[in-house]
Amino acid sequence: MGRVPATSGAPGASGLAPARSSRPGWRARAGVLPGFGLSLGYTLVYLSLLVLIPLAGLVVKSSTLSWDELVAAVASPRALAAYRLTFGAALVAAVANAVFGLIIAWVLVRYRFPGKDLADALVDLPFALPTAVAGIALTALYADNGWVGRVLAPLGIHVAYSPAGVTLAMLFVGLPFVVRTVEPILRDLDPQIEEAAATLGATRFQTIAHVILPTLIPPALTGFALAFARGLGEYGSIVFISGNMPMRTEIVPLLILTKLEQYDYAGATAIALVMLIASFSLLLVINGLQAAMTRKGRS
Repeated sequence: MGRVPATSGAPGASGLAPARSSRPGWRARAGVLPGFGLSLGYTLVYLSLLVLIPLAGLVVKSSTLSWDELVAAVASPRALAAYRLTFGAALVAAVANAVFGLIIAWVLVRYRFPGKDLADALVDLPFALPTAVAGIALTALYADNGWVGRVLAPLGIHVAYSPAGVTLAMLFVGLPFVVRTVEPILRDLDPQIEEAAATLGATRFQTIAHVILPTLIPPALTGFALAFARGLGEYGSIVFISGNMPMRTEIVPLLILTKLEQYDYAGATAIALVMLIASFSLLLVINGLQAAMTRKGRS
């Protein structure tokens, strides 16, 4: 009788373990952390306690207002002025940080110079410095009698106690988000790719436009979104330098705090709900753009 080939018969007849499917199920892709069900349960409970339940509380508390009361709370002239200042200053600061943060990250990654370690540490200073200390320092520098303010005041430029001061504080707190988001991508970007582009006849502008920027724009957008979100929620560094003048330099977080001090809890939560919806919508749009650009870069 002829020998039966080892590949025939029951599975595993050859003594080898059967090959795993090239497309494992969602449980197999969960990772090496043991107890997937328990880990997922802890994750959902933790997120619910820290994020979902407090946000649901905003909706529940705001629902105690009638429609007319809700509109009066969120669309009053004072609230609209605070929205314009907060969103406008956060947008300007985030765009400026996206541009200059990209440049700073490029310098820190690609060049060596005396004091580089100090400059790298200064980027993280807004993370470690209490925001109230930052606000006091910025006010002392940019007030009309400060070191920088006394130079700008004769030129008609008044930074402290103006919308420019609000934007300056948001610039200060948002810069590290862009630099630290772009920096790892820059470290992984091989300079030989740029050299290859130059060898193939690409100009410096073409190399930047077609080789460097497509890789850096998605992380720069992420840093922009983080800086923008931080600017919207910033309070400590702004409250000193803004002057807190209603209709002029009052930001939304300060308006919410003012309503809480007046025991207008429903009005405060209504304004907070508007900020939540607007911020979440903008972040969704930015993340969608980032995902689309990432897919386009890979194609």
